[in-house]
Amino acid sequence: MFVLANVLQPLIDLFEAVLKALHSLGLGWGMAIVALTVLVRALLLPLTLKQFKSMQRLAQLQPEMTRLKAKHKDDPQRLNQEIMKFYRENKVNPAASCLPLVAQLPVFFALFYMLQDDLRYDICPELQAGRGENPVPCGATDASSFLFIPDLTAEATGGVLVTLIVLYVGSQLVSTIMQSSTMTDKTQRYLMYALPFIFVVFVLSFPAGLLVYWITTNLWTILQQAIVRKRLGPLRPPSGDDDGDDAPESGLGRLRSATATGPAGAGAAVQAPARRTSPPPPPRRRKKRSGRRR
Repeated sequence: MFVLANVLQPLIDLFEAVLKALHSLGLGWGMAIVALTVLVRALLLPLTLKQFKSMQRLAQLQPEMTRLKAKHKDDPQRLNQEIMKFYRENKVNPAASCLPLVAQLPVFFALFYMLQDDLRYDICPELQAGRGENPVPCGATDASSFLFIPDLTAEATGGVLVTLIVLYVGSQLVSTIMQSSTMTDKTQRYLMYALPFIFVVFVLSFPAGLLVYWITTNLWTILQQAIVRKRLGPLRPPSGDDDGDDAPESGLGRLRSATATGPAGAGAAVQAPARRTSPPPPPRRRKKRSGRRR
């Protein structure tokens, strides 16, 4: 952990300067953390849009992926090769859906170390010299409090901890449900639903200010997905059976269908002209002219 802190030190110094600047504008330290979260998520919007479009494309290709898995289910190595080839041909990068999350990890760890060390002394300057007799705890000052949280730099306890956990699990679960709408694997979906509850074990030891960051970013994700879905359309796999029989047709398939069916909504096929089953009528005989001329 010490090595990670040294690696992230430039980022820690940057975010600490941003938080101090936000605090100097009149924001409390809790609101400064919220503002930093909003600022970071706003900067990640291009990556988020790329993520959503990638997930939307994967949802459209899901029926073909299902057929591919069924075809090579007995040969995992061949299946992996075909899947990578399928991604290249369709210009899809599954890793693009992880970019916003990966980009937020340095922010998360930087804030974790800041609240335990550097930022803790900024929020509670009395701790810097309060190593002697009767030191003043950080939570005894209003600077370290935010809403119902008495100390942003310390681990939450009692009712404050319960409230933060409920807010974290609720916001994370709603965000996960909105993001997992394209998952066809039930096991994977249930695992995603269980992760917020599993992480509760770890958040118990986090500073309360870090939970404020996490809850804020979850609320941003929920609002962001609602807006993006409204602008770019719903994110769900095409309706139909799992084998992909009812999947949308390719361009060639649509061209063939267009030659066999009428306009959309007509519901009737264009029939070829019926062939005549009766024999053609006999040719008319021309009357012979007489050889007498007038």
